[in-house]
Amino acid sequence: MRKMCVAAVVVALGWLVVSLTSTAQEDKKVTIKDVMKTAHKGGLMAKVAKGEANADEKKQLVELYTALAANKPPKGDEASWKEKTAALLAAAKEAAEGKEGAGAKLRAAANCMACHSVHKGA
Repeated sequence: MRKMCVAAVVVALGWLVVSLTSTAQEDKKVTIKDVMKTAHKGGLMAKVAKGEANADEKKQLVELYTALAANKPPKGDEASWKEKTAALLAAAKEAAEGKEGAGAKLRAAANCMACHSVHKGA
């Protein structure tokens, strides 16, 4: 009986740790730097644009660009930021759905200098 009580306590504490950890990760805001590191420097966007990504990678790119659009620009006009990130997100969604020509549209929307020249902070 004593072993069962100890086991129940251990399981309950383990569950508590896991639930608190997952909640903390869900609350973590994805930064612009996180998106650039994974989607662009990490090659995820290129993989999706080429049609070489699996379903999870496509979903990840859409989630990253959704988070990017939720961020505020480090500098520049917020309306411009919303326009550029909305185009990027729409293109990623089309690519994830496998629409014809979506890869080219995604590459065009991910034009680094078009965004960096007006929005990249120091």
